[in-house]
Amino acid sequence: MIKHIISICCLLLICKLAFAQQNYDVSLISKDLLPYASAVVRTDELNVEVQDLTSTIVRVKFAVTILNKNGDHMAAIYLAHDKSQSIKYVKGIIYDESGKPTGKFSESNFEDGNAWDGFSLFEGTKVKSYSPSVTSYPYTIYYEYEQRLKQSLELPKWRSASSFGVAVEKSSFNFTCKSDFAIRYKIKNMPDNVKITTDSKGLKNYQWDVQNLKAVKSEPYSPYQDKYFKSIEITPVKFTYYGFNGSFTNWNELGKWYYDNLLSTRKQLPEETIQHIKELTGGISDPKLKAKKIYEYMQNKTHYVSVQVGIGGLQPFLASDVDKQNYGDCKALVNYTQALLAAANIESYYCVVQAGRAQKISLMSDYASVEQGNHIILCLPFKNDTTWADCTSETIPFGYLGPFTDDRTVLACTPEGGKLMHTPAYNYKNNLENRHAEFTISSTGDLSGNMNTRFSGSRYEDREEFLNEPQTEQYKMLQRIYPINNMEIKKLDLKQDKSFDPVTSEYVKIEAAEYANLTGNKINFMINPAKRNDEAPKRVINRVNDVYINRGFVEDDEIKYTLPGDFKTEKVPLNVSIEKPFGKFTATMELKGNQLIYKRKFTLINGTYDKSLYADLVDFYQDVYDADNYSATLVKTN
Repeated sequence: MIKHIISICCLLLICKLAFAQQNYDVSLISKDLLPYASAVVRTDELNVEVQDLTSTIVRVKFAVTILNKNGDHMAAIYLAHDKSQSIKYVKGIIYDESGKPTGKFSESNFEDGNAWDGFSLFEGTKVKSYSPSVTSYPYTIYYEYEQRLKQSLELPKWRSASSFGVAVEKSSFNFTCKSDFAIRYKIKNMPDNVKITTDSKGLKNYQWDVQNLKAVKSEPYSPYQDKYFKSIEITPVKFTYYGFNGSFTNWNELGKWYYDNLLSTRKQLPEETIQHIKELTGGISDPKLKAKKIYEYMQNKTHYVSVQVGIGGLQPFLASDVDKQNYGDCKALVNYTQALLAAANIESYYCVVQAGRAQKISLMSDYASVEQGNHIILCLPFKNDTTWADCTSETIPFGYLGPFTDDRTVLACTPEGGKLMHTPAYNYKNNLENRHAEFTISSTGDLSGNMNTRFSGSRYEDREEFLNEPQTEQYKMLQRIYPINNMEIKKLDLKQDKSFDPVTSEYVKIEAAEYANLTGNKINFMINPAKRNDEAPKRVINRVNDVYINRGFVEDDEIKYTLPGDFKTEKVPLNVSIEKPFGKFTATMELKGNQLIYKRKFTLINGTYDKSLYADLVDFYQDVYDADNYSATLVKTN
């Protein structure tokens, strides 16, 4: 009992000495900051000090009140460390609603794991992580830590909030360096209210402060978060990175540094491999077809493994090592493919891109920095026919990028320097899912027939996950996709046309017992067996954000049913036609004797639309949902 009392007293004493300057009572939060907030940042201090080109100190003090479970992610802490960055210390306190401390934590409470757990073959960068085990809301977590970086290129970026639903009481960013350490900085969504001072030691300090920022409302179909949140990114003019010195002020200089320091000496291949490539392409005269042959050779020979070791964060493996070991990450596989292409005298560019399916994010044309890219792809600048390739997939066709890297600005690293290029965009008209089916409904209501579907554009990958699965698993996956009760798959045939306009074709032969309900002289069944839209997005009162549709598409279906006799409609036949700025939808049924023909076409047009159109978008989806779930009721005519 005495030990227990002593431990509590010690905890309270520690908390009083370390954090007495701040009261984290939740009632002190301004009511103006509570709308739409799941968490409120009470204080956020980011201090970055560049002592010299090989030494940077990062100090953070952060306190956040978690109002409900939707804000729990704000209480999680992730700290990277490797040979070039170390954690000096980390400590923190948990507070209850009234601001009383309920526990403390330190580095010993953190879990340590790989930065890319489950992906990497080798892993240099590791991450210490901690999430408090608190389920009583609201609560507050305060922590502070210090990191030491042995480089000056990749510096922490300040951001006012990390997600929707987070308000901020106060936040500050302090950057300190020697007076002769030149920097560039990029500010988003806020005025440049920087305060610049120089102390008696000649150290220059840049300081930015914000306070009382309301939470950005989380709304369906909102644009990318960077459109709303305030941020500051700092990039040095001169730097040292893992022993590599350099300087740049624009994309051309950065691309030149990449090429000269990280790429130019990495492309040597064994002579026997060079000869093999020449033999492989010897009978092909068209450079693009030669490149396709080489790309497919690379795909068949190698496999992708993420590798994050030392300078490997930016520099690829030697092409000769990939040739020998048959694996590599995106950097290594692009570099290796470049080397193979060079053996056939085909020029190509190593390109840095910000990849991702949820958003298409371009490199900023007016601000160069290494932090903006997270993936490497390949560009082949054929005359009047620039071609792109992603070298990490063993299956996608040459010349196809897909939704992971399409329609965004990238950096091509060339011997002459870097240049910004734009990857091809898949227009909504090209992202096509086209389906034709012919079914028969028996006198007992059983369904049988076949269905052919073609996927093109960004939809080409819609069945990609099927390819390496056994047939029994493919059947199960397809049964989860198509909303047909009692569906049995009798045959499934998936084919991929890997030409320069790739198409995935799916043929499926099915049976489904009791698909239709026959009672007396009536028959009732769902006439859309393949593509039913999910429920409409939720309505939003007082919409704040614009409406953003990341990727458009066209779904075009025609289903023919042969019925067990001649029928006529008992209720109004399906006949829907809707047109809005962001899309079109038609759905019709036509009954002729024992034939029912169902047609559906759904077009969604990507783009950014005024927030006033969100109500129309909800209504649009609701109408699509209702039409997709239309049930035909027919009556026999004989």
